[in-house]
Amino acid sequence: MAKFNYAAVDTNGKEIAGILEGNDTTNALRRIRDMGYFPTNVSRVLTIPKPSRSLATPMRVASPAERPARPAKKGVRRIEWKWLANNKVKSKVLTAFTGQLATLINAGLPLLQGMEVLREQEKNPVLRRTMVRLTESVEGGSTFSDALAEHPQIFNKLYVNMVRAGEAGGALEVALKRLAEFQEKAQRIKGKLIAAMVYPSVVMTMAILILILLMVKVVPTFQQVFADLLSGKPLPRLTVFVVDVCDLVRHRLSLVALTASGLFIAFKIVGKTVKGRFAIDSLKLRAPLLGPIVRKVGIGRFARTLGTLIASGVPILQALNIVRETAGNAVIAKAIDRVHDAVKQGEPMVQPLKASKVFPPMVISMVGVGEKTGALPDMLNKVADICDEEVDNAVGALMSLLEPMMIVFLAVIVATIVFAMYFPLLEIILNGLQ
Repeated sequence: MAKFNYAAVDTNGKEIAGILEGNDTTNALRRIRDMGYFPTNVSRVLTIPKPSRSLATPMRVASPAERPARPAKKGVRRIEWKWLANNKVKSKVLTAFTGQLATLINAGLPLLQGMEVLREQEKNPVLRRTMVRLTESVEGGSTFSDALAEHPQIFNKLYVNMVRAGEAGGALEVALKRLAEFQEKAQRIKGKLIAAMVYPSVVMTMAILILILLMVKVVPTFQQVFADLLSGKPLPRLTVFVVDVCDLVRHRLSLVALTASGLFIAFKIVGKTVKGRFAIDSLKLRAPLLGPIVRKVGIGRFARTLGTLIASGVPILQALNIVRETAGNAVIAKAIDRVHDAVKQGEPMVQPLKASKVFPPMVISMVGVGEKTGALPDMLNKVADICDEEVDNAVGALMSLLEPMMIVFLAVIVATIVFAMYFPLLEIILNGLQ
């Protein structure tokens, strides 16, 4: 058995240090906790046996392969190209990890052992490395939530605070289970929205390619025919317009691309400012077709996140701060900020929600009932379920409306090009008949 140096505190806060034996670090931590202490640091004792050498045995010089590796010099750190490394983990992978960890802890496995089991089967290299660091932090005496907070690029504030609330209440597996359910529902809504946009995206891409082919190959051929047959006569205005657009695409493609890129960059820069972001998000909420969907998605996220945090034991003011940062829309975030100020002063949530003019009366009424009856988390989760169902219906209706609109739009464009090319031909035929 190996020996471990440990530092811990007792129930009175007195620091204690000592040495004990254990099979591994996890076993040593368990033994320290069994003694009634709270470990703050555990490290293995490195023992180097001294070889016994008699006078008759000559000393053998170790070969380079047998020599122990020299420790790295202090102050010398390994250079890591963090800007090249991908430190993100897909939400689907993180959801699976959270659900599996909740299942293992609920089955009676200690946290460190559950992390070890998941690390051995994890295929994502970023999450696997992160789990190693999480295990090291927990073995060093940190809480699981503090270890998660060291990796904000993977575990956001919502994740960390829900775990912290579960630790404080002694129900970590319950908090992880709720968090996994929250992630699954959010992932389901996101997947439906992405799937709904696949068909329109494919149709628009094919349409743009066809239009580029017409403008680059077909229209110039007709233009040359018109120049030979009309011998300088003016073309119809529609034909002139189409020919000018095709010439712009053919000969000024770099200028068009540069202008489009400049507008895109300007849009992004404006979106980084507070006022610009608020204006853009306001336009999103007021858009004719997409506005209601964006509004319902934002309200559903607000309700589900706040309900999950409150149910997990997070204080309501702290929960509102987290929801505000994860709202995804500046207008909704401002409304949540007003709710936070009202609750901080002891007022109910209904009045600031109504004053924001973002939340529909049904949501405001359900939140008011939840506050009065003390069942606010349940009411918020019901609001989120209703919003999710309405989003599904709205997306289905939009897709059924978008398909004929796209067909009509493309038909108008193609018909405009065809008519523009055939008007001069018709004039040539009529002149020939005369």
